[in-house]
Amino acid sequence: MTFEPYTLSRIRAITGGAIHSARTDDPVVGELLIDSRRLVDPRECLFVALVTPRNDGHRYIHELYDKGVRLFLIQDSIFNFHGDQSGILHPASGIQYPDAAFILVSDTLQALQELAAYHRSLFTGPVIGITGSNGKTIIKEWLFQLLGPDHRIIRSPRSFNSQIGVPLSVLKAGNRHDLAIFEAGISQPGEMEKLERIIRPTIGLITNIGHAHDEHFPDVITKTSEKLKLFAHSDVIIYCSDHEQIAERIRASAILSKIRTFTWGRNGEADLTITQVERAGSHTVITGVFAGHETQIIIPFTDDASVENAIHCQAVMLFLGIPPAVVEERMARLTPIALRLELKEAVNNCSLINDIYNSDINSLGIAVDFLMQQNQHARRTVILSDILQSGRDKQELYREIGELFALKKIDFVVGIGKDISRHSAMFPMEGKFFLTTDDFLSRFPISDFRNETILLKGARLFEFEKISRVLQQKAHETVMEINLDAMVHNFNHYRAKLKPDVKTMAMVKAFSYGSGSFEIANLLQFHRADYLAVAYADEGVELRKAGIVLPIMVMSPEEQSLDLLLKFNLEPEIYNLHILGLIEKAIERNQTSLQDEVRVHLKLDTGMHRLGFMESETEELVRRLGSNPNLHVRSVFSHLAASEDPAEDAFTKKQIQLFDKMSKKITQNLKGPVLRHILNSAGISRFPEAQFDMVRIGIGLYGVGADETEQAALRNVSTLRTVVTQVKRIRAGDTIGYNRMGKADGEKLIAIVPVGYADGLDRRLGNGNGLLYVRDHPAPVIGNVCMDLTILDVTGLDSNGIVVSEGDEVIVFGDRHPVTELAVRTGTIPYEVLTGISARVKRVYYHE
Repeated sequence: MTFEPYTLSRIRAITGGAIHSARTDDPVVGELLIDSRRLVDPRECLFVALVTPRNDGHRYIHELYDKGVRLFLIQDSIFNFHGDQSGILHPASGIQYPDAAFILVSDTLQALQELAAYHRSLFTGPVIGITGSNGKTIIKEWLFQLLGPDHRIIRSPRSFNSQIGVPLSVLKAGNRHDLAIFEAGISQPGEMEKLERIIRPTIGLITNIGHAHDEHFPDVITKTSEKLKLFAHSDVIIYCSDHEQIAERIRASAILSKIRTFTWGRNGEADLTITQVERAGSHTVITGVFAGHETQIIIPFTDDASVENAIHCQAVMLFLGIPPAVVEERMARLTPIALRLELKEAVNNCSLINDIYNSDINSLGIAVDFLMQQNQHARRTVILSDILQSGRDKQELYREIGELFALKKIDFVVGIGKDISRHSAMFPMEGKFFLTTDDFLSRFPISDFRNETILLKGARLFEFEKISRVLQQKAHETVMEINLDAMVHNFNHYRAKLKPDVKTMAMVKAFSYGSGSFEIANLLQFHRADYLAVAYADEGVELRKAGIVLPIMVMSPEEQSLDLLLKFNLEPEIYNLHILGLIEKAIERNQTSLQDEVRVHLKLDTGMHRLGFMESETEELVRRLGSNPNLHVRSVFSHLAASEDPAEDAFTKKQIQLFDKMSKKITQNLKGPVLRHILNSAGISRFPEAQFDMVRIGIGLYGVGADETEQAALRNVSTLRTVVTQVKRIRAGDTIGYNRMGKADGEKLIAIVPVGYADGLDRRLGNGNGLLYVRDHPAPVIGNVCMDLTILDVTGLDSNGIVVSEGDEVIVFGDRHPVTELAVRTGTIPYEVLTGISARVKRVYYHE
């Protein structure tokens, strides 16, 4: 097989589009870009302007043109051209792009998929296609480890398994690859046929059928049938015959029933029969029978999911003809798969991005993108190990990485390994190179890392966890994990409900509801929120110092902070004439150092009766504003008192009507455009007619919905986790904890965990009122919650055969046990629980 370079005319022919350009050349396309924020090199870059329910790539054409991009794939229904093909776009502004070239198609996503399907048709090697509800990414990554010694593999980056991710993955296949592994995920009917055309797997593997996306399918039979459509043209389907729904749907299909199958299961009819699964310490021994002979593999995992995933991989290897002895040897060396990038605080005011369990060129690009999104430090450092099993010429590989680092403006590189050290000249920036991790730790002073963001990226072989331990700030074992992808999902959930021109203001006050200020603000800035809001000026100042450039509204400006507020270009909320007067005086004091105008926001009281101007005060307010040319009113807003409560809908609608009336009276007397906003998270869903010019997204960002329907559409963002530090047996009649409040009515097994009221765990959870989850099983709090510790009664777990040990994970709240449950147990609301988590609890931010 030979993949020839794609030129613009070749892509036009494949996609059935039309070229509009004044250029006479036929430029080569070397890279496809779908996200304007991730531009690396504009040369040979084709921007595909995708249209989704949440965004429209055509909005960013002008921005990318200014950055040097000259090739665009766009939808002809959105842009119209002059008939002379002069390259002038003019639906709104008539902006000229004289040296750009545009391919016009009816649907850019369909064109991307057509291009990928054509590219796949050129690939002659085996293609493994993986689908199912769980385990797809783990199996794909393990197969990459297991088959890597024999093949040059192209695989989906991380979990690129969607209608967009799959074509992008397939288009990465090149002449150097002889095996492909792609995963496919669907969320609704009709999607898998499109992915099947792109992947065309020769070997199909389905993992299982779970409950993900159940809401989009009428029943499990339909969902199973939809997933199996991936294998319509496969040579073989590999699956577990114990999953009866899968087996039955294959037998019932006129197409699939004719395709060869390779099964594993616990009954004697499977090709690979599993006879025994025995867990021993940190390993599992899996015994089976294949082709009349006993087989055995030992994997370094004990959980049920890993056992099932490993047997799927074993089945693939046996089908491919790999000798059982080789399968056994490679299975024993399986390593954990890091499915997320973690952002943590590190020594000497550094930030650490932890990605220490895999190192390949695809995942490196994703990790560097994540590094570039962090703006808290000007200096960026990468600690990188050898790239293993790439199947590429080493000099070419490290030259490409060096060019990537240069384009991304990486300041400093630490290379660890023989290959990267041998090719240190490929890195044009400052760098140090070491043969081993221990060599680096013994020779490089960690104190040299200061005020920088460090990406730690290494293959498992190099044991970069040693470096991670040294770089991380010391902290106790209770951490708050923040899922950045879940927050983006929630942000997009609300944004998808908005009319096209409605702006978003994201609430990051109160330490972003306990989630951390800068990291959340930086994420929202990257994903193009229009405004941020904080409670006090010092919160806004910290964000400015950390590199946040978005407009920031300060909701509670204080007299002593006004000079600072103006200095850092923060925008105060004005809620009465007194604070207006104070701001006017501050402007006079700072006249020589201010920007041309000071932007302010007017708060109106429409019934909440907290802060805000009453209707009777609006005339005097307008007069005062008109007399001060230095003030520019950026927005007028109000606050709904009970937007989440259907019983108060009549009152909410009165608030909206009063706001409309008051805000119109004010804005018609002001110069320039003024934004109006009243809706909060609950209001966005329940009162779409009142979106006005902007909405404010608060607790919904953090995964707390106004009702069950909303909650089901949101993802949990925060997980508070800790560990068991000690386990004790207590005699009947003994007492436990302060004031002897915990009483053992019989022999008890207790577990002590290092989280207490100083961490934000409410004392009302004591004495059996609260539950924490040890190894995902509920354990009641016994005795009082202490300042730094809490004691759990795990007697019930012990009697059910669940062995609780020191180091076991304990969840306070998280995905399966939401913060709303904890709030109910303490008689409060999720806001209080989240904002009450102490700053001493280390925040760990991760990107899946």
